[in-house]
Amino acid sequence: MFRWWRRSITSQIDHERVVQRIWEESGWTGRYAFMTMMSAGIAVLGLLLSSPAVVIGAMLISPLMGPILGLGFSLALFDFAEMRRSLTALAIGAGAALAFTALIVLVSPLKAPTAEILARTRPNLFDLLVALFAALAGTYAIIRGRGDTIVGVAIATALMPPLAVVGYGLATMNVPVLSGALALFVTNFLTIALSATILARFYGFGHALSERQSWTQTIVLSAVFVAMAVPLGIALGHIARETLVASQVRSFLSQRFGDNARITQLDIDFDANPIVVRSIIIAPRAAAKNTNALEGELAGQIKQPVKLRLDQVLLDSGAGSLEAQRAELRQASGAVAAEQREASTAAQLVAVAAGVKVEDVVVDRDHRRVTATAQALAGADPQALRILESRIASAVPGWQIAIVPPLGQLPEIAFADNVDTLDREARDAVLLSAWEARRWNIPALGVPGLPDGERPESPTLNQRRALAIAEVLREQGVNPVPAPDAGQRYRLAPTQP
Repeated sequence: MFRWWRRSITSQIDHERVVQRIWEESGWTGRYAFMTMMSAGIAVLGLLLSSPAVVIGAMLISPLMGPILGLGFSLALFDFAEMRRSLTALAIGAGAALAFTALIVLVSPLKAPTAEILARTRPNLFDLLVALFAALAGTYAIIRGRGDTIVGVAIATALMPPLAVVGYGLATMNVPVLSGALALFVTNFLTIALSATILARFYGFGHALSERQSWTQTIVLSAVFVAMAVPLGIALGHIARETLVASQVRSFLSQRFGDNARITQLDIDFDANPIVVRSIIIAPRAAAKNTNALEGELAGQIKQPVKLRLDQVLLDSGAGSLEAQRAELRQASGAVAAEQREASTAAQLVAVAAGVKVEDVVVDRDHRRVTATAQALAGADPQALRILESRIASAVPGWQIAIVPPLGQLPEIAFADNVDTLDREARDAVLLSAWEARRWNIPALGVPGLPDGERPESPTLNQRRALAIAEVLREQGVNPVPAPDAGQRYRLAPTQP
């Protein structure tokens, strides 16, 4: 077996030429820096505009595959110097991409999360498999002398868009988006690097090809390999647990409704707390179940809290398979049509309120969220937009409505002479300021006269006014920070915490 492997596999590879080509593409160069930043800029603009074509363009020119494959081959060759060189290039490139994308988001008037952004915030088993297959294809193409395939691999693994979403999350201080996109990028990165290492070893790339080799380097590189495998193993464990829960839920519902029942749809939202299980079940009328009772049983079965949302399509005992299929089609079509009607109604209402076209409204059906950036129109001040947003949310219950007002000055907050409490008009101005800050993804507002640190024992009038404003801001989820003192009229200012 070993002889066959040496004769049929490794002897046909020009190892030195392949290694030289890998090293040429894995280091830090001016071209690499320029292409990384341009790719990051194109990616984040495509994400903000929710344009898949622009995002694909960013994937095409992304040079991040070079250092990652260099890391994989350096692990296979036990070459400490090249490993350090590849990691340095990857770290600097990723840092530059993050800084560039965060800067673009900070100066951009568009900050609302789009469908393209949300699609890259939750890695799953398919993302892992895509990265695995793409890494094997790219490594094979380079080893066999067909490196042009690397362009297709760059599209498949999509390394740059998740990194751009991390920059977006960093700029908007959106921790769930940042952590989800970072998890996707790290999953792809580790999968590609370790897959490249394994395939390189299979084709005979070993420590004999390295110029300098010592036992210390071998031990260190082995430790690096293990350290890289640990987070990937954790990600695999997380994915495996979700797959197990999905299997347990399906098995539970099948057992409770019997062999004559049919589960036509099963969706599980693992991000919710508790997790939400949605399902459509076609069953005989006699097999009808109480959803609340099933919810308690299911929570005990999977050993975690759960919210069960069942649509039970009940058939008479004499109903045949044809009628069951028709009922299934009616139920599925009805559910889809109802959701489409709700989404269309919400999008049209938001478009009218924001003064934009319906196609400019972002509809995220998975999270039931509708977002649009309002145009600057006469009479459509932020207060009016806030009221319209609230009315639309009441008209389409179950959907999150977000109308982003045009960037501008926040409203003034006026106090009466020698008064340190907020009257109705002043409180409304603070609430409006907090609403605008949340819609702009601004985490903090500067409050004039706010004490820096603990509350003074004997605060001045202006400090008491600032503290009253700060209390309302905290209630609205906005962080108040000190700003230069003002007189009787206050105007909050967007700032960083």
